[in-house]
Amino acid sequence: MISVEESVSGVGKIRERLGVLFELLKFRLASLIAFSGAMGYCLGSRDVKTSDMVLFIIASIGITGAANIINQILEKDLDKMMKRTASRPLPSGRITVEQAAIWAVILGVGSLAIFVTVFNLTTGLISLLSLVLYGFVYTPLKRVGPIAVFVGAFPGAFPPMIGWVAATNHFGLEPGILFAIQFFWQFPHFWAIAWVLDEDYKRAGFKLLPANGLKDSDTTLQIMIYTLFLLPIGWLPYELGMTGINSAFIATIFGVLFLAQTFHLMRKCTDKTAKQLMFGSFIYLPIVQIAFLLDKL
Repeated sequence: MISVEESVSGVGKIRERLGVLFELLKFRLASLIAFSGAMGYCLGSRDVKTSDMVLFIIASIGITGAANIINQILEKDLDKMMKRTASRPLPSGRITVEQAAIWAVILGVGSLAIFVTVFNLTTGLISLLSLVLYGFVYTPLKRVGPIAVFVGAFPGAFPPMIGWVAATNHFGLEPGILFAIQFFWQFPHFWAIAWVLDEDYKRAGFKLLPANGLKDSDTTLQIMIYTLFLLPIGWLPYELGMTGINSAFIATIFGVLFLAQTFHLMRKCTDKTAKQLMFGSFIYLPIVQIAFLLDKL
């Protein structure tokens, strides 16, 4: 007969294991990516069904989680070298590589099944491409050079495009524009993070900053140039009739504010201004996407 103490201990171990699996898929990051995909889905859909939206979000979190787990499996030894990542489940030994791989397969296969059966084959194929690019191409390139950021910007920009294609079963200029906005946003976003975490990244041999790889004016110039592209691209949804003029103005205003932060970084070249730019990137994208959606309603 199982004692009360053994029963409580068993429940505690199960909760601990579930917590590790939850942590491994990086739920907060996966949720942000799913949000971006949901915005694309709503923009493309004429009639949003709650059940389909819930399934799309679940699949988006799942496929992103699978990609995140692949990344952590490949970098488990490198994560031990960095303060920010040393306590993650794999480097800390709270889960084995085999267990993590099984979890990644479950998430990946389950998510792809939802994308293909509930939505369409194209959605599943783009999602699979996103997983492969992030997990197996971007991840090893991080130690090669800043080309990793360029490659990583593709899967990073896929979510709103995937959402649109899931809703319409059509790939065209509209989802391409949603992709372009998020694609160019990736560069100031990633490089601001790489600037702030440069010392930690160097411990693992990551080379993500552009130009000469230094925290200097050459790097800030690259950041500014890519941010500048967001201004004209932000008008394209209005020009194509996807949204109205109000969201175009909002995209321009926040694009100018975002760009101003890059000029501030160019003048100061400090970790503080890089961190401000990083937080600015977190604000810009969801506000612009929400503005596009509200202007469509």
